[in-house]
Amino acid sequence: MKNTKYYTPYEVSLHNTIDDIWVSYLGKVYNLTPLIKEHAGDVLLKPLIEMAGKDISHWFNPKTKDIRTHVDPLTGCVKYFTPNGRFLHVPPPWPCSDWPTDSGRPWWSETRYEEGVLSGKTRRLRIVNTLTSQEQTIEVCTEESLNAILQRYLRYNAHAASYTWKHNGVSLDMDKTLGDNGIPDEDEEFYQLRMDRERYTQAIHLYFNDDLTQF
Repeated sequence: MKNTKYYTPYEVSLHNTIDDIWVSYLGKVYNLTPLIKEHAGDVLLKPLIEMAGKDISHWFNPKTKDIRTHVDPLTGCVKYFTPNGRFLHVPPPWPCSDWPTDSGRPWWSETRYEEGVLSGKTRRLRIVNTLTSQEQTIEVCTEESLNAILQRYLRYNAHAASYTWKHNGVSLDMDKTLGDNGIPDEDEEFYQLRMDRERYTQAIHLYFNDDLTQF
């Protein structure tokens, strides 16, 4: 998917109120706020509201992308697995005359709620402005390009595009990821060596280009 937007788990966790509900599952991020507003007052929203800002992949079968099922030991019937309680669009576990069978596609099959992709791995990155000597450490997604990281950094420097981004004196390709630019993620190596990864963070240095490009 072109121009894929990646999110960190922390970014998802910020959307945790009844007026702003995001969740992640099976590697993607979903904004369920419109769903919650559409069905306001429905008691079956409770499990979704309780899991706002969290990952709910354990609710789903990764192969079928449908809700997990299990066999009830008492009845021998196949039932949906709802550890946080039955939620919206999950049918009752027994025959029910007032259950609408024409409610359309369940919300977890809808693509309209999709916001982007949940990063499989995040990393910390130091960005040093050589003009002002200011330095910020931000969390980024390993899958995103330097241009996407630039967008994250704009909150600290609105003219970030007016700089040449370098690592160890080498100009970086802004269309490539950190890894593709030869800036490896060393977390695993630190773990193997029992070193604290927080004590060393890869740095990118910004060099001013004498223009004031602003997003």
